[in-house]
Order: sequence, then C-alpha cells, then structure tokens
Amino acid sequence: MIDATQIKEHAEIISADGLHVGTVDRVEGSRIKLTKKDSGAGHQDHHHFIELDLVESVDGNRVRLTAKGAEVTAAEEEGDGSSVH
Repeated sequence: MIDATQIKEHAEIISADGLHVGTVDRVEGSRIKLTKKDSGAGHQDHHHFIELDLVESVDGNRVRLTAKGAEVTAAEEEGDGSSVH
C-alpha cells in the first residue's frame, strides 16, 4: 500500500489511462477525499472518495491510479455515489 503521507492537498489524480479523475482535498483514513469542484453535474454538493488501495504511485503533485477513468466513474455511480472501491 502507498504511504498516504506522500499524497498532498490539491494534487491531481490521474487514472491508469491518463484521464483527470479529480483533485485531492485530503486523505481521510483509507480514502482520498476529492474536492467538490471535480464532482460531476448534480454532485457538487458533496465530496467523492477514492480508496487508497487504488493508488499505484505518487509523483510530486500527481497521484496515479491502477483503475481506468471509466472504472472510477462507474464505481462512483454504482455505489452510494460517494466512494470508489
């Protein structure tokens, strides 16, 4: 598992296929909390989360995931709308 202290506030989150997934608000427990500004239409009133298990690497101000962009988006829509597993 990645060292969560390497993940910095406002870092860009990139999917395995190179798509912008979100921006880090902060790490909460075993999840990355995304900023509200990156939430899709109709979701700006709450934060979304990505599990730390999906983080492949952290390079400066960029967090790269093991999941592709479509997988991350689908996971948000399948669940309670607030977490990517």
